[in-house]
Amino acid sequence: MPILNADIAEKFGKVADLLEIEGANPFRVRAYRDAARTFSGLSKSAVDMIAAGEDLTALPGIGKDLAAKVAQIVKTGKLEKLQELEQRLPPGLHELLRISGLGPKKVKALYEELGIGDPTALQKAARKGKVRKLEGFGAKTEQKILREIENKSWGQPRTRWLMAEEIARAYVDYLKKEESVHQIAVAGSFRRKRETVGDLDILVTCGRDTDIMQRFADYEDVDRVLSRGKTRSSVVLRSGLQVDLRRLPRDGYGAGLHYFTGSKAHNIAVRRLGQKKKLKINEYGVYKDDRRVAGRTEESLFEQLGMAYIEPELREDRGEIEAARRDKLPDLIRLEDIRGDMHVHTRESDGRNSLEEMAEAAQKRGYGYVAVAEHSQSLTVARGLDAKRLAKSIEAVERLNQTITNFRILKSIEVDIHKDGSLDLPDEILKELDLTVCAVHSEFSLSREKQTERILRAMDNPYFTILAHPTGRLINRRDPYDVDIEKLIDAAAERGCFLELNAHPDRLDLRAEHLQAAREKGVKIAISTDAHSTGDLDYMRLGIGQAKRGWLEAADVLNTRSWKELKKLLGSRK
Repeated sequence: MPILNADIAEKFGKVADLLEIEGANPFRVRAYRDAARTFSGLSKSAVDMIAAGEDLTALPGIGKDLAAKVAQIVKTGKLEKLQELEQRLPPGLHELLRISGLGPKKVKALYEELGIGDPTALQKAARKGKVRKLEGFGAKTEQKILREIENKSWGQPRTRWLMAEEIARAYVDYLKKEESVHQIAVAGSFRRKRETVGDLDILVTCGRDTDIMQRFADYEDVDRVLSRGKTRSSVVLRSGLQVDLRRLPRDGYGAGLHYFTGSKAHNIAVRRLGQKKKLKINEYGVYKDDRRVAGRTEESLFEQLGMAYIEPELREDRGEIEAARRDKLPDLIRLEDIRGDMHVHTRESDGRNSLEEMAEAAQKRGYGYVAVAEHSQSLTVARGLDAKRLAKSIEAVERLNQTITNFRILKSIEVDIHKDGSLDLPDEILKELDLTVCAVHSEFSLSREKQTERILRAMDNPYFTILAHPTGRLINRRDPYDVDIEKLIDAAAERGCFLELNAHPDRLDLRAEHLQAAREKGVKIAISTDAHSTGDLDYMRLGIGQAKRGWLEAADVLNTRSWKELKKLLGSRK
């Protein structure tokens, strides 16, 4: 049975959740949560690292005890600590965490005060009006919980893109060991780089005598086979993710790749355009009078329609077809265009590496700068900095900058936006910084009007530079807070400040349509990783995927500029 980094991360995350529900030592909880974060973003396979004799304790936040637990998972597929916790607590307790807005602290309150241990018990209590009486809940939260349970929207969540990538890569590598496989790709929302995927569509061409469907079904990670045929089979993996395999003819591979990549709305629009040109387009090819005239490649399909090739990330029917017909598609940003990272953390707050280590890691990626933006004082759980500690941090950055050539550490802070719109630190210290990354970390339940007004007031501060993770969402864990993004985009354009595209796989915030709207209003975007370790800097590629979905070009992004150019833009705000 293949053990993926996602399996290790999931087990450590579950341990952290259950320990927090039990009321365990916060440092112990944090250790498991940090370990989950490390493995969820690790580019190397933990299995391969162990097989090669590499020291796992070299990874951020992984000591000897956790390294031993990783080895245990890799060897047995199980984690004794997790099994121990699951025996002590109701089996449905962790399922409650799938319900939006219910974190470990709220689940702990439900369990301890109302004896609720699963969604069914929670539904009964909510119907009787018991949940609203608990501190921190209220009538609105109770009704939202009830709606989610009754709509079953708390069930199997869509899979985050990064986790889907690891699953897809392992499955594709396994299938490619069949020598007669000619072409293979993963299509669907995965190829369009949506933040989450509902299932995986693998497309393949191979030799006639190859029983690729049997090999597909025999994969060790398969939990059950849903169907099996000559050209299509479906399975469900242990993770709950459904995977479909489709065998395509080589002459129609491009047409099939286009069709199964989607989106549905894009495909419908393409077919309608084809009809106007007397062409029939389906998953097998492009036909004129029952004669296939294109389809071996995607490029040939677009060429027949008289349009430029449309990158998969753009295929959402948001204007890309008309732009392709007029040869007006954007010159999409690339990872190589990025010159620096504008939001990272160190050990000074809740990061796992030193200032020197983060700077060195950024330099190795060819960057010219990195902005160290620790949390500010209100976020006590992250050891946020007050004005005195920030002043010392500024001094440390300036000292280190004097020892480095052709690279600059930018002085910054991830400063909280209070409920009244004021910033968490005084202007006297903020003016000493190169930039600020301003964020909402509390009072998520404010009304749309109040939440929007709160951020607008913060933007009025002359030392407000970038709005961090503008909707506050955590994918599959916390819904976006209710805010008028269009008003924020307009305000950023008026005030000369900027918005962040947070590239962390749990956030990928802003959404593609908001990025496209910001671009149209001339608002520049900072693509930042929110890195808490050196390895997290690799999340930049996820941000690039999201930026492409939002039609961003290099010129639309702040950190495609040299420090000299960037300094002018940042200075214009002050």
